[in-house]
Amino acid sequence: MARVPDESDFRSRPGKRGSRPRTKQRPEHADAVTGFVTGVDRGRYTLLVGGTDDGTVVGAEDERTVLAMKARELGRTRIVCGDRVDLVGDVTGDDGSLARIVRIQERSSVLRRTADDTDPYERVIVANADQLVVVTALAEPEPRTRMIDRCVVAAYDAGMDVLLCLTKADLADPAPLRALYEPLGVSVVVTRRAPDGLAPDGWAIEPLDAVREALAGRTSVFVGHSGVGKSTLVNALVPDARRATGHVNDVTGRGRHTSTSAVALRLPGGGWVIDTPGVRSFGLAHVQVDHLLRAFEDLDAVAAACPRGCTHLDDAPDCALDDWVADSPDDVTRDARAARLESFRRVLASRTGAA
Repeated sequence: MARVPDESDFRSRPGKRGSRPRTKQRPEHADAVTGFVTGVDRGRYTLLVGGTDDGTVVGAEDERTVLAMKARELGRTRIVCGDRVDLVGDVTGDDGSLARIVRIQERSSVLRRTADDTDPYERVIVANADQLVVVTALAEPEPRTRMIDRCVVAAYDAGMDVLLCLTKADLADPAPLRALYEPLGVSVVVTRRAPDGLAPDGWAIEPLDAVREALAGRTSVFVGHSGVGKSTLVNALVPDARRATGHVNDVTGRGRHTSTSAVALRLPGGGWVIDTPGVRSFGLAHVQVDHLLRAFEDLDAVAAACPRGCTHLDDAPDCALDDWVADSPDDVTRDARAARLESFRRVLASRTGAA
């Protein structure tokens, strides 16, 4: 038998003239506290609260970990590791508590990438980092200089320093890559593996002193292909990290994604490491074309002699970059210069859509 509606079913809705007009005013949240985002997982954000305004002081007495969600008024704005945000609600950090992120503070830097060079959708990787650490294996898998170049371009476009960390020096000589990037002002550190039965993956990383010195007191984001030893390196630097490690496929030469989300980890003695999932590509659709050349400092200085309007592509007439390669004093220098120019032109052609 059908239910007969009664007075409890009545819902009063004011007419158009009687309804309260909407307002664009938002609460000031003057009582908000500052939090530092250390992890993001399916709409929940792990933050460090307490200490100083940025929440990053080591050993602060009132420092605590808080779980939060994003307030509706932030809309589609993406919150990432490294962000400093304002929190309201339950910021005690007690089990079962949940705070609310109501503001994102101004970012000092933003590292972005796109899926490819034509994808209009930017993916923010990390915020407020001041150093990009490009982790590259010297073998297994083979180093990919074009990937390194793209990371350097993205870092310089974001106003970040670049550290090239070469791993697995026990398998190959790091000298060629050092010679390619150190003249450009890119800092380079080299590590090798040593058998260690106590390590989770059976390997220990050494030496670590140079790496620790380069990271001390800074916020560094680690980027690299899967299988290059990035998570193994993070575990060596931060013993409590427990980042999953994987192996390289013998057929494809590629690693398996083991880190599934970015996470900020505190370094013993000060500084932060933000470990990111392995990437297959690093698109530069977000980088303005006239900014690409600035990331290749050696080429930028030479290109000053190019005719006005020079595209610097393969078919550009009277391009000074071609003369720079042709005027090399020896074969070794010529090969190195040609490789640099070829890498730049590939990035440029891909970014501009040139054939």
